[in-house]
Amino acid sequence: MKIKPLADRVLIKMEEAEETTKNGILLAGSAKEKPQIASVLEVGPGGVVDGKETVVYVKPGDKVITSKYSGTEIKIDGEEYIIVRQSDILAIVG
Repeated sequence: MKIKPLADRVLIKMEEAEETTKNGILLAGSAKEKPQIASVLEVGPGGVVDGKETVVYVKPGDKVITSKYSGTEIKIDGEEYIIVRQSDILAIVG
């Protein structure tokens, strides 16, 4: 199924959380932090949002850092995705 976000929305997939610490200690599921780095899969076209012209700066393939608990989580075909507003994206990881 193909998902195409509207306006300034961005479809992202979160990176997997680290399984071990830098010292090699295996983390339990509850000890893992929620990841904040995600891959951009699709972007909306931009346009007028809340009365202002909005340009979408991210593109598919970018790695981004998002606000910790932003967006709407969806599950399609067993995969988990999040749709966020571009304003919830804090940075592009280079």
